[in-house]
Amino acid sequence: MSRQDYTPEGIPARLYGRRRGHPLRPRQQRLLSDTLPRLRLSDAEAAAPPSPLWLEVGFGSGEHTLALLAAHPEVTLVASEVFENGLCSLLSRLVPEGGEAAAPLPPRLRLWPEDARRLLALLPDASLDRLYLMFPDPWPKARHAKRRFVHPAMLPPLARVLKRGAEWRIATDDPTYQAWVEECFAGQDLFIPVSASDARPEGWFPTRYEAKAIAAGRRPRYWVWRRA
Repeated sequence: MSRQDYTPEGIPARLYGRRRGHPLRPRQQRLLSDTLPRLRLSDAEAAAPPSPLWLEVGFGSGEHTLALLAAHPEVTLVASEVFENGLCSLLSRLVPEGGEAAAPLPPRLRLWPEDARRLLALLPDASLDRLYLMFPDPWPKARHAKRRFVHPAMLPPLARVLKRGAEWRIATDDPTYQAWVEECFAGQDLFIPVSASDARPEGWFPTRYEAKAIAAGRRPRYWVWRRA
């Protein structure tokens, strides 16, 4: 890995791949132009967020995000995703056809359609009560390891924004990423291991990626880490 793979602070320079898959249909274009701005977390909101505050990084199709929101109406949830098709998938579940510009939206949901690291830089110290990283892109090739959200250089900025005692929940079905998680958390003192399981813990909601992994014969692993 070369120097341009990292920022001056030693943080990986890029954590995500493509932003768009198939060409967007008219409905999807309206969701991005009319609905997304109504839910987008502003920089000002990020700098002075409400409490309790949870963050999900890389929400995929959004089913886990919506399950969290329904089960915890007392929490403000920020859901981060750069992939436009994933954003459209979540937004299409929130508003009916024709309601993109005016249909009511969940008052405690905010979306962050940018690199999650910029959000981390905006958040105040000790502002997050919980962090979710559910089945992230594993970047399995060695040369792409620098793009993984779980990374030694990412632990300090994440520890800064998490309150003491706050949970970071991680799940992945990829064996390489599973080993990587264990390696990255070994020997550090910012996060304390709470649990690690090969079965989805009680109270965790399923995701589409999890179902695909299990159907393909892969065994997910689930961790809870607590901010020291």
